Amino acid sequence: MPDALLLIAALFTACLGMAWLALAMDVHWKQVCGSAPPSPLVAKLLRGLGFATLLAALLLCLEADTATMAVLVWMMTLAVAAVTVAFVLSWRPRLLAVLLLWRRPAAV
Repeated sequence: MPDALLLIAALFTACLGMAWLALAMDVHWKQVCGSAPPSPLVAKLLRGLGFATLLAALLLCLEADTATMAVLVWMMTLAVAAVTVAFVLSWRPRLLAVLLLWRRPAAV
């Protein structure tokens, strides 16, 4: 697979991971779902999904570059993903409800 596609996939998975980590927090859950905080089991599931996708982003970066460069690219990818999720949460938080596949969408 070309390196550019691997890096785009790494950015996508990092954004996904950051979004799931944000949704594990009570404040962001309320922004997105408008309901009570997630149950402890759901919060743990979201944290686990977030961690797994951030690890997948690291593995994609390692596949695209040498180890020293891959770690740098991964760190920059994490920063871009965190800012992207922060902007989405401040602009249109309900867009992240798509990531909660097991929930029925709330009426907007």
